[in-house]
Amino acid sequence: MANSFVASATLNGCSSNSKEEVTRPLAHFHPNVWGDHFLNYIPPPQETQLKWRQELERLKEEVRKKLVAAGGDPKERIIYIDAIEQLGVAYHLEEEIEAILQQFYDKYNEHDYLYNDDLHYIALRFRILRQHGFVVSSHVFERFKSEDGSFKESMPIEGQGILNLYEASHLRVHGEKILDEAMEFTTSQLKSLAGKLSEPLATQVTQALKLPLHRGVARLRSRYYIDNYASNPSHDKILLRFAKIDFNLLQSMHLEELQDLSRWWKSLHISTKLPYARDRLVEAYFWVLGVFYEPQYALGREVFTKIYKMTSILDDTYDAYGLFDELGLFTEAVHRWDKSCTNKLPDYMKLVYEYVLNTFDDCERDLAKVGTSHFVSYIRHMINDQCQAYFQEAKWLHEKYIPTYDEYMETANVSLGYTLLTSVAFLAMGRLATDEAFQWASQTVGLVKDSCVIGRLMSDVASHKREQKRNHIASAVECYMAQYGVSEEKAIVELYKEAEEAWKDLNKDMFRPTKFPRPLQILIVNLTRVLEVFYRLGDDEYTVVNQNAQDKIKAVLVDPIAL
Repeated sequence: MANSFVASATLNGCSSNSKEEVTRPLAHFHPNVWGDHFLNYIPPPQETQLKWRQELERLKEEVRKKLVAAGGDPKERIIYIDAIEQLGVAYHLEEEIEAILQQFYDKYNEHDYLYNDDLHYIALRFRILRQHGFVVSSHVFERFKSEDGSFKESMPIEGQGILNLYEASHLRVHGEKILDEAMEFTTSQLKSLAGKLSEPLATQVTQALKLPLHRGVARLRSRYYIDNYASNPSHDKILLRFAKIDFNLLQSMHLEELQDLSRWWKSLHISTKLPYARDRLVEAYFWVLGVFYEPQYALGREVFTKIYKMTSILDDTYDAYGLFDELGLFTEAVHRWDKSCTNKLPDYMKLVYEYVLNTFDDCERDLAKVGTSHFVSYIRHMINDQCQAYFQEAKWLHEKYIPTYDEYMETANVSLGYTLLTSVAFLAMGRLATDEAFQWASQTVGLVKDSCVIGRLMSDVASHKREQKRNHIASAVECYMAQYGVSEEKAIVELYKEAEEAWKDLNKDMFRPTKFPRPLQILIVNLTRVLEVFYRLGDDEYTVVNQNAQDKIKAVLVDPIAL
């Protein structure tokens, strides 16, 4: 059993109170790579920030006026909206953008005679409307196919159009064969074009092939796009300046939040008291920024980060340290939710248990200030469900049992924690989050299930090789291999296909009208996007914070944009 070791532990409350030599399934996670960097953050002077805010308001009004100006070229208007969204400043202009897109939807076929062969416009308009939940037909792309049913080979001459069709194809739903074909065609064409294009299009293509727009997180996308947009000779100087100042102001706000969280995290002494657990506060906060980054969600980010770190420690306790008998006691203690339960737990588990209860108490007090503390009871129930799922997996490992693929996924979709984190995100949404919404999220159906399936499969494909080097349960990969008698390579191909099918379900579930307020459902999509960012390249960048992961975090939380 590689990467495990024989350790001494006092198993209080288990079969013996004496010291025993026990084998724990340690993962040997690497330490925090950031040190005290974020703890030592010094914000820009107040006078500088005030000057930025004043200029931001002036520029915002100029951008707004240009956006809402009546008339004009529909193509230029949709390109402007796309730039606003990719630059990360659409949250300032949500009502204006919504009204304009409603007009585009109402007149969807009205301007087609002007742009009949303009793939750039047709694909861009389709993607933006679909991303906003408008039900528009993919049949508009039939005009770009040859008589034999294949996409016209002449299209690659127009690289921007091919790129927009590629991005649009990621909004596909079940039954849209034309978008399935478009994704295959454009992926091939962009790969062959990548080395032949000039800037800034070449960089856009490279980034899109790594991570399509629809599956990326807003802060990272805007950081990259600001540089890309600036290199475009036809960029709007006012819009660019607006985006740069906004990015730096948000970054400063986020860094102050992270500094406060770093103080909280350091006060817990997790790295010394629970050294088996992943010390990943910065990565957790970066994760949270992918869900909501806007100023009004500051309290939500604080609560989300604290509960997310708590679930990370629970995961590591079940997965990378606890013994089976200990985990049974701990699972029962979580079910009872009573501090008196610590009497039966080993010393290290007492710390974990107290940390869980104290974190909830802290978050409940914070949420009481905004009148949503009563929803914390839903989160408690989900923590119990998650620990039950963790323990079921521990039982499989203890019994050396490989479940069927479906049996595994039923439990693993819960142990992933995304049902829980969806509800935690809802806590930040004020009156939009109702009892009905929390009850829906807890059932793991619809969008929530789509997100869990994508997340579980991406996570398992990325981490299974590393985890199987120690005593660990079978992942989705091993379960699929065992049930269907296929190779690892074949299993991974099939799991990626299943994740793509779940994305189609997710896209369909975002069509208007939605079951619950759209801002709630966008949070679920954003949670899914975070997983794509962390796992898409086949690495678990939360657990193993490689250079690629560090570069992403630096882009958003370390390096300001030069003004």
